[in-house]
Amino acid sequence: MPHTLGFDYGTNSVRALIVRTADGAELGSGVFNYPTGEAGVIYEACDPHLARQNPADYLLGLSESLNIALAKARAADPSFDAADIVGIGVDTTGSSPIPVNARNEALATLPEFAGNKAAYCWLWKDHTSFAEAAEITALARKERPQYVAKCGNTYSSEWWWSKILHCLRSSPAVFDAAYSWVELADWVPSVLAGVIDPRAVKRGACAAGHKAFYAADWGGLPDKEFLAMLDPKLADLRDRLFDLAYDASHAAGALCPEWAAKLGLKAGIPIAIGQFDVHYGAIGSGVEEGVLVKAIGTSTCDCTVAVGNLADIPGICGIVKGSILPGQFGIEAGQSAVGDLFRWWVEVVLKGEGADHGRLAAEVKGLKPGATGLLALDWNNGNRTVLVDQMLTGLILGQTLRTTQAEIYRALIEATAFGARMIVERIAEYGVPVRRIVCCGGIAEKDPFLMQIYADVTGREMQVARSAQACALGAAVAAAVVAGAHKDFARAQKAMTGVKDVVYKPIPENHAVYNKLFALYRQLHDAFGGVDHCADLGNVMKDLLKIQKQQQ
Repeated sequence: MPHTLGFDYGTNSVRALIVRTADGAELGSGVFNYPTGEAGVIYEACDPHLARQNPADYLLGLSESLNIALAKARAADPSFDAADIVGIGVDTTGSSPIPVNARNEALATLPEFAGNKAAYCWLWKDHTSFAEAAEITALARKERPQYVAKCGNTYSSEWWWSKILHCLRSSPAVFDAAYSWVELADWVPSVLAGVIDPRAVKRGACAAGHKAFYAADWGGLPDKEFLAMLDPKLADLRDRLFDLAYDASHAAGALCPEWAAKLGLKAGIPIAIGQFDVHYGAIGSGVEEGVLVKAIGTSTCDCTVAVGNLADIPGICGIVKGSILPGQFGIEAGQSAVGDLFRWWVEVVLKGEGADHGRLAAEVKGLKPGATGLLALDWNNGNRTVLVDQMLTGLILGQTLRTTQAEIYRALIEATAFGARMIVERIAEYGVPVRRIVCCGGIAEKDPFLMQIYADVTGREMQVARSAQACALGAAVAAAVVAGAHKDFARAQKAMTGVKDVVYKPIPENHAVYNKLFALYRQLHDAFGGVDHCADLGNVMKDLLKIQKQQQ
């Protein structure tokens, strides 16, 4: 019976998942935690915006995670054999570009660049290029407005060109040594396929369209004239990048003999085109038109699809044809800190441990909405949507001498829920149907307290994807399609994905109070976000106290 393999490269680890193509049964999974840095991330004490990763960890993680998954699969089904695996899919964080040499080797894996942070993978949450992002945004608005129109009219420091331009300026030796740059989502499949020429790497429409200004409307990547306005070396680099990007109906290549031997798999099996974690996670959660998938984890990414041309949506990270499902427009938005925000409060500020999240939640679980008197902005890692401004920071308002740690914890959860509502309402405002919301990721799986608050704040039901590993499952679904186990994605999703029976429904009286709090959140959002330059915030603290008194 055919099975496929999905590799899910997250912020802190890589997961391998073996899935039966007939029904989506997950036979075995294995997780490998990246050994380099702090929980796999390389930081710099003097620069809070820097976040890099060691590409060597990605390669080591392939065999380490798969070995665990294979052992579990054999234990679950003694008839299973590694030869049953007919295809591979890969999803990763992004935009996470890697500088490579002319042989498609990551510079950081070479002795001469050991310890050079600029030669490592520039992880998605690296914001060191905030100045370059602002420069690219300003230039594109003036010279190529069509470029930024498709990504919310603002280019982000989390994205491809910002990071490469910052490397050029801050670490010119690394930039000059790099023959090319490859997204992590494209690099891992290319390594598995034995591609040794960066120009031959098959790039995914997901990364190219959402992060690198790629679109068929203007012939692919930005034109050399535009890039030269930023720096002539960027224009020269364009010739060493790519001309075409592919949707998930294409294979990135076939498993090469070298990696087949390392992994214990058959050489020649197809490797699906790489996509970002949440885009494949959307597929693994059953995305279709009218279904919005929220992947809730370290950050949150929201994805949906639409058939037919769409109007540009201000503040939305991208509208890209084929970035999720072939032939449909993929729409992406998100929040830069969700799980990271809770971790900051509990484990960094309070010096607690993982178990303390549950303890704090239990202390305030019985409180009515608004009873804390607190309101927060969820911008501790900047705002990805709808303001697209990574230089914004967090805020907690309404504290008194009686405010507790747990009350602040709840306010931070509510802040992320308000941010989620901003995204849903912006998408719906521009005519994109949102009939169902399906959530995936560790927080959606494990935190019913948060999920109920999300339902109450948004006024919408929250479903949970059947798989606890929706991103890896989505990669395995793509592998099943390119391997021919299913004719198309619709059939593959019907067979391999689903939702749990649990549904979080909004409680009407809670939603009514959250509507009042959301109005105050909008005031703060627009004032500190630069939308309302003449905002009078004198009412906010007093209104919070009124709501608090009513709810006690």
